[in-house]
Amino acid sequence: MSNKKFAISLFAALFVSGVAGSAIAGEVSASFDPSKCKVDYPKASLMNEEQGVTSMSFLVNADGSVSDSKLEKSSGFKGLDKAAMKGLAACKFKPGSKDGAPAQTWAKVDYAWKLD
Repeated sequence: MSNKKFAISLFAALFVSGVAGSAIAGEVSASFDPSKCKVDYPKASLMNEEQGVTSMSFLVNADGSVSDSKLEKSSGFKGLDKAAMKGLAACKFKPGSKDGAPAQTWAKVDYAWKLD
């Protein structure tokens, strides 16, 4: 058995936007600051050099907490999807608003897992 050593640099990109069809007049979707939210690359996924994009939706309460989440499109790897869902659901979001007041809204997030 040989020991394989390799350097891996990690890159994760976040894209946040309103969920299609949910934005109505006077409604602003929830958002968050990706630099303040950490999602760890799963060790097994690193070892297997797995990459992809996990697309999710989060229902964000008026206080910025996440009350529900759903996987919209898999990265192709359950470990990456699970890590993205768990990590981002724990993040503090900036709440969305309806008619200028904080309100529960959906936010769509695409999380790109990439090894450089």
